Amino acid sequence: MERLVARYKESNLIVLILIGMVLGVCIALVSPTAAQAVSILGTLFVKALKAVAPVLVLVLVATAIATKPVGVQTNIKPIVQLYAIGTFLAAVIAVIVSFSFPVTLVLTTPEAGLTPPQSIVGVIKGFIVSMVDNPVNALLKGNYIGVLTWAVAAGLALHYSSDTTKQVLKDTSDAMTKIVQAVIKLAPFGIMGLVAETFAETGFAALLGYGKLLVLLVGTMLFVALVVNPVIVYIKTKRNPYPLVLTCLKESGVTAFFTRSSAANIPVNMALCKKLGLHEDTYSISIPLGATANMAGAAITITILTLAAVNTLGISVDLPTALLLSVVASIAAAGVSGVAGGSLLLIPLACGLFGISDEIAMQVVAVGFLIGVVQDSAETALNSSTDVVFTAACSDEPIKL
Repeated sequence: MERLVARYKESNLIVLILIGMVLGVCIALVSPTAAQAVSILGTLFVKALKAVAPVLVLVLVATAIATKPVGVQTNIKPIVQLYAIGTFLAAVIAVIVSFSFPVTLVLTTPEAGLTPPQSIVGVIKGFIVSMVDNPVNALLKGNYIGVLTWAVAAGLALHYSSDTTKQVLKDTSDAMTKIVQAVIKLAPFGIMGLVAETFAETGFAALLGYGKLLVLLVGTMLFVALVVNPVIVYIKTKRNPYPLVLTCLKESGVTAFFTRSSAANIPVNMALCKKLGLHEDTYSISIPLGATANMAGAAITITILTLAAVNTLGISVDLPTALLLSVVASIAAAGVSGVAGGSLLLIPLACGLFGISDEIAMQVVAVGFLIGVVQDSAETALNSSTDVVFTAACSDEPIKL
């Protein structure tokens, strides 16, 4: 048993995850009952990531600021600029794609129990209010804006503390990192459970009726991941961007695809940043911030589904309105929570630009939930992997690929 465990630890994690995916599909095809039993592994994996992520962010950010030597630059500003540029360009690409390949929807029964925001002001207000959330509540609810705010405050307050206190912070940070590494090592089992549950419960029969819409969504996200992001990275670094982009898609995008949560993927991204040799003072802030603010995939989802509703209702759209939609989608996407399906609740807000009623807009949201197995997975993979791509692109240190 010890030899087997040692061999598992030494094996390539990506290969093990691929094996877990295949096993999950096989289990679901052979026995849906067994797949339901195995799904507990996926639930435990996602919950473990979500549980450790807020504490990890709090400890790492507070430690990084408290122990930061005077004069050391964190390069957060250029990373945030890339987040904003990437999200806006994704929305613009989504508009162009929607005009080039228009799709319509078969509207269904509205999803019950959803409360989308009513305006951009509401999104921004919620974002600001979340900054001063009770720190304990922020940790419990996974409010990363609140966690970041309190972590920065604690780091600044402890910046002039004794060396002993700073050493305790460093030791705590190291301990949390080890816990995260242990959780990530169990990813193959978690992915196996998630895949088995997906195939057993939903399959893909319900997705066939929305094949064109899914191709449009996923194709646009792939274009942004494999063309737009590399162009941005090349302009920033003047180096071949694809080794970095493909590494991030492989090691961050795969897990994000199945967890369907940018928040749950924070520990994975931080581990990848450390592997790439990035500065902890930078990625300990940029990664949790990106999980909330860097939302190219969400901007694509909001834009394409909104314009699909517009096409369905026969509403004409001029270029200025389309550009305004791109801006609204970009700002709204930055307010999306890091949980599965978060972007769908902002579709009614974007639909309001075209005078579409909430009742119709919520039917579009329902369509989004129907295709969410693929749409939300691809969206999260793009969002989360891009966090590392842009953080690495702004690094002053050589990247270990």
